[in-house]
Amino acid sequence: MTKNKQAQEDHNIKEDAVATDSEINKIQMTRRSTSRVLNSVKTMEGEGLVVNRSLPNNREFDPFLLLDEFGPLELAPGKVGGVPAHPHRGFETVTYMLDGRFEHKDSQGHSGKLNPGDVQWMTAGSGVVHSEMPEKEFARTGGRLHGFQLWVNLPKGDKMVEPRYQEIPSSLIPVAKNSDGRVTVKIIAGEALGNRAVIDTRTPIMYLHFMLQPNGEIVQHVPKDYNAFAYVINGVGYFGKNEQSAQRGQMVIFARDGEELSIRAPADATTSPLDVLLLAGVPLKEPIVQYGPFVMNTSEEIYQAIEDYRSGKIGRSAQL
Repeated sequence: MTKNKQAQEDHNIKEDAVATDSEINKIQMTRRSTSRVLNSVKTMEGEGLVVNRSLPNNREFDPFLLLDEFGPLELAPGKVGGVPAHPHRGFETVTYMLDGRFEHKDSQGHSGKLNPGDVQWMTAGSGVVHSEMPEKEFARTGGRLHGFQLWVNLPKGDKMVEPRYQEIPSSLIPVAKNSDGRVTVKIIAGEALGNRAVIDTRTPIMYLHFMLQPNGEIVQHVPKDYNAFAYVINGVGYFGKNEQSAQRGQMVIFARDGEELSIRAPADATTSPLDVLLLAGVPLKEPIVQYGPFVMNTSEEIYQAIEDYRSGKIGRSAQL
């Protein structure tokens, strides 16, 4: 081989290496880093229902207000452990069942049941009084109870809309796998792996349940202006371009420094898949005044909500 030809090949190799490094840097620049990891805090709701709460009241999570994980726990036969009649106004509740069965009733005559894998997206709007309790037969026999409830704020113009329910059985929730089969996703809201959710949301939101086998990785597109976080249901994983580790019961907050989120399961995971919720949404950037189950924009609106509840305009517990 002539010196000139060898020199040309060496030059081409260097160019290819520079191009590869440039592509890697470009990919890294589009991926978000993580800003911090928070531990969930155990608290009690209703009639002895233990929940892991992981969303502090912070604009960092706008439009999300609260994320509670109820369970996992083994419900003894005859043990109730639910949330009796209570009001809501000004936001949405999203209940996602993993194990067990719940039933719902409200002051407007609506009722429904949630089985494993089902989702109920309730737009409380102008207000309802409702109860969320273990389904009667499930409460009688007992069993494993596990699920989530997410609170999503409503924009000012939607806070007094008519209450609405979207009850989606597990069979209708889209499920997709990536090309190597190591990642499965249930698409509750938004879009992932070319599939779109059947639920209609008033604010652009992603609510995705990922299950990653050992060495599985997902890179999910999320618009840069969305606030985003992940909650680890089970296992250990690595998040963001800085490969932040997090484990069961921890919430990972992503910085708004890119348009892609990465989640990776370790190659040596032997006990169980990485099970994680990914939530993201457009911040409303509106004033928030909250008093328990009422979330409005001004103190005056909160006072009105309390008065409406006391006078029965929102509904009465006796109607359930």
